[in-house]
Amino acid sequence: MKFSDLLKYDEDLQLEKNTVIILRWIALIGQLITIYIVHFYIKFDLPLIFCSLTIFFGGVTNIFVQFGINKNQLNNTESTILLFYDVLQLAVLLYLTGGVTNPFIVFLIVPAIISSTLLNLSSTFFLSFITAIALLLLTFNYLPLPSYGNLHFHVPDYYILSIPVSLTIVLIFLNYFGFRFGYEARKRGNALNRLELILAKEQELESIGHHAAAAAHSLGTPLSTITVIARELKKENNKNKQFNEDIDTLLNQAKKCGEILKKISQNKIVDDDYMTNISLQDLLNEITRSFEEISEKQINLNFTSTNSKIPIKRSPEITYGIRNFVGNAVKFSRKKIDINLISEDNQTTIEILDDGPGFPDDIAKIIGQPYIASKSKKLKSKSGLGLGTFIGKTLLERKKAEIEFSRSKLGGARVEIIWKNSDLISRL
Repeated sequence: MKFSDLLKYDEDLQLEKNTVIILRWIALIGQLITIYIVHFYIKFDLPLIFCSLTIFFGGVTNIFVQFGINKNQLNNTESTILLFYDVLQLAVLLYLTGGVTNPFIVFLIVPAIISSTLLNLSSTFFLSFITAIALLLLTFNYLPLPSYGNLHFHVPDYYILSIPVSLTIVLIFLNYFGFRFGYEARKRGNALNRLELILAKEQELESIGHHAAAAAHSLGTPLSTITVIARELKKENNKNKQFNEDIDTLLNQAKKCGEILKKISQNKIVDDDYMTNISLQDLLNEITRSFEEISEKQINLNFTSTNSKIPIKRSPEITYGIRNFVGNAVKFSRKKIDINLISEDNQTTIEILDDGPGFPDDIAKIIGQPYIASKSKKLKSKSGLGLGTFIGKTLLERKKAEIEFSRSKLGGARVEIIWKNSDLISRL
């Protein structure tokens, strides 16, 4: 992942206010207990009043955040300011209690680590810079480490200098991994949110389609009854032209309704079982027909199977997943797409091949991950961020499918969607 790619993802993130407040109270109370134990129980001399005031002002800011900010989420800027104050507050407290010789100096890097995981890159850079400056200042400027009477903590200068150096290295190391893992987690979370949105839309569309088909099927009988009665009335009132005109209008409108219902029920719905169950062969026929209507490219659908009519339960995940990969093949192919359904005794495979440029080498090993983009000039105008492939793969894997990507015999991309027949049949 390039540095420039990280900067593009430098969005405005948020922290939950209550979580921040609780963590800060824990830190402030821990600081207060520590200095009071050191002063009153261990009997070390330290500037107790100044230490107490430093912690007190930290508590005041926490109370202000808790009651003065009337929202549940702190935006990236507000969170950065709060963590910046925490660095300053802790730096002052460490200055009063031994600087870098204080073993609690390690806590100074915590705000920057929090930023690397939960905030954006600019905030992390800023807090890391402030932390590094604070470490440098505390190396050369600090009050003596609290101790008994005239006993003082003396170590060689190189040991003192090694403390900020080691903490700076740890800061860089943890910031990199914190930001990298946080970035990947947010990236995948955003992709999953989009997946859920698409799945919800697909379920809604499927539901609408089923209701429309059911309505067409259910209205067929009463519409036929209306037509029969209208014809009988026309026979009985053959002499009355006024009534005949109205009956003819009724018959024409009934005929139009019948034609509309016929178009809705093009799938030849026979009973309600069709609403829930379908074979992979019929599903592939539906999907390929929808693309043939909007594309002039040649789509070949082939069935090589002992039982291509294995029924499966209709599912938005399977429908959208297959449609996504077929759509990608249509989008990137030059002229031809082959779709093969291979059903064997134990396994069923859908093979989608196209004669396009195929999967570029720079992303071939990470196909199926979200937010990836190839450098290929051939694909640049058509390719997105890999979300479609990620969503299609994830949805199909939810339905126990295995997805494999490779180069096709047509020269382009090859996608295999593989199920065990027991997994398909179990969906009935």
